[in-house]
Amino acid sequence: MSLTEDIDLKDLVRTIPDYPKPGIMFRDITTLLGHANGLRACIERLVAPFTNRRIESVAGIEARGFILGGAVADRLRCGFVPIRKKGKLPAKAIGQEYELEYGIDIIEIHEDALKAGEPVLLVDDLIATGGTAAAAVKLLRKLNAEVVGAAFVIDLPDLGGCARLAKLGVECHTLMAFEGD
Repeated sequence: MSLTEDIDLKDLVRTIPDYPKPGIMFRDITTLLGHANGLRACIERLVAPFTNRRIESVAGIEARGFILGGAVADRLRCGFVPIRKKGKLPAKAIGQEYELEYGIDIIEIHEDALKAGEPVLLVDDLIATGGTAAAAVKLLRKLNAEVVGAAFVIDLPDLGGCARLAKLGVECHTLMAFEGD
C-alpha cells in the first residue's frame, strides 16, 4: 500500500466562507498543496486516467493550474504550456474572450506553443461555470491542438462547468465535488 492511497483529499481542502464576496464558499487548495503526501496523491490521481493516452503537452490555466499542470506534465513526461491573462506572456500570443459575472476577460497562449494536431491535456484546480476552461479549450483549438481531456481537482457540479466542456466534446476528470456551490 502506498503512502497516498488512503488520503482523503477533500479533507485537505480549506473552505473560506464569504470570500471573495458574501455568499461565496471559497475552496482553497493551498492547504492540500502544502501537504506533501496530499499533493503527491493529488497529482497521481489527476494523471491516472491519462497515463495510457497520447499526450504531448499539458496546458495549465493561471495560476494554480501552473502548479498542478507542471507536476502533471512531469509525470506524463511531456511539456507544459501556460495559459495566462491578457498581456502576461512575453512573445506573440493569441487570445480568447470569456464572460465574467460582470464583464469580459481574455486569456492568451503563445501562438507557437503547440503544433497542429498535438494532443494536449488541460489542467486547473477548480471548475465552476466552466467559462475559463471553455475559453482555454477554444484557445487550444485555435492552435489546432487536439484537446484530449481536462483535469481538475475540484468540481462545483451545480454550476455546470463539466457539462459545458462535454458540449465542446471534452472529457472532464475531477477528483472531488462540492455540491451547492
